[in-house]
Amino acid sequence: MKISDTSGQDTIIASNSGHRRWWYIGGMSAVVITLIVLATPFISRWAKAEHSVSMERIRIASVTRGDFVRDISVQGKVVAAVSPTLYATSDGTVQFHVQAGESVKLAQPLATVDSPELSNQLEQEQASLESMEIDEERQSIQTKKQALENQKTVDLAKVTLNAAEREMRRAEQAWQRKAISTIDYEKAKDDLQNAQLAHQHAIADAKLNQESLAFELKTKRLAVQRQQLLVAELQRQKASLQLLSPVEGIVGQLIVEQRTAVSKNQPIISVVDLSQFEVEVQIPESYADDLAIGMDAEVQNSGQVFNAQLVSISPEIQDNQVVGRIRFHNQIPQGLRQNQRLTTRILLELKKDVLMVQRGPFLDAGGGRLAYRVNNDIAEKVSIETGARSLSQVEVLSGLSAGESIIISNTESFEGAENVLINR
Repeated sequence: MKISDTSGQDTIIASNSGHRRWWYIGGMSAVVITLIVLATPFISRWAKAEHSVSMERIRIASVTRGDFVRDISVQGKVVAAVSPTLYATSDGTVQFHVQAGESVKLAQPLATVDSPELSNQLEQEQASLESMEIDEERQSIQTKKQALENQKTVDLAKVTLNAAEREMRRAEQAWQRKAISTIDYEKAKDDLQNAQLAHQHAIADAKLNQESLAFELKTKRLAVQRQQLLVAELQRQKASLQLLSPVEGIVGQLIVEQRTAVSKNQPIISVVDLSQFEVEVQIPESYADDLAIGMDAEVQNSGQVFNAQLVSISPEIQDNQVVGRIRFHNQIPQGLRQNQRLTTRILLELKKDVLMVQRGPFLDAGGGRLAYRVNNDIAEKVSIETGARSLSQVEVLSGLSAGESIIISNTESFEGAENVLINR
């Protein structure tokens, strides 16, 4: 038996390859046209640009308007605002009562200088003072005694004068009755005159002697006062041999060894007041003319910012730097240590409502006169004028407007191209 295939059931379909080809060509043309339309701006920009740079290699910042603060940042070290050094007030041997680093209170004894010479001199002057005080008392007694003698002389002269006056009255009565001779009458008159002169001289002598005695007593008293001042000064010097802490803080340094012989005005011990710290900063010479006492400052410590003020500026420049002192306003950071390093920011100037942009290396590349303004993916070179500069911002005087963006990274690699393509 013969089995036949199914070829008899097949139907031949006419080929439609011509229409498919036209659809394929049309699709490809549309894609090409689309690509050309999309690539035209890019090609135009590429043709316009003289240089290209990757977006990852540049930094862009916007021009803004606001308050511009010109400042400088310097490193400073913490120093004690009050750190007195105590000196020996006389030659002697020092004996310390504290150790370095020990906490001390105000007026606490720190050391004593043993000076036998000063102690001996004080005892001698005290003995001289006692002797002078005795002389003063003796002179006072002598003055009273002499005053009494002078008064006695005056009183006796007065009695003699009274007797002479009485004899003169008797002689006048007898002369009138012719009871005495002329010689006796004249003798009575002479006696009265002598008594009067003696009484006057006695009074004058007494007054003069009194003034002389008062002068001598005053001289003795002045000598005693002078000696008292000398003794008081020596007592003060001896008391100053005990060195007391002028502040509350810690002992900074024992400058000499225990029981060391020291001379007058030799430094012995230093004390640090821990409640008052300042920051000593080294400021570049280029900012010296811009500095002024009273400028605000900020000190950073442990991530916090503390307000401070510039309180002193050195009048001289050393190693191209100016030394300044910054003092904290109200709050002092806790845990500060002597010579600790801190970052300090000094605010030099504040300008209201100015154009500014973030500071960057483009200033050095263009000398502050050129910048690349970014528009879409093209950076166009423009002329600008810059003003004051701070740590983070630079003032824009002309050439840019608020809201525009410029390249703030180094532009030396652009080689002065007028337009630069930014590849994203």
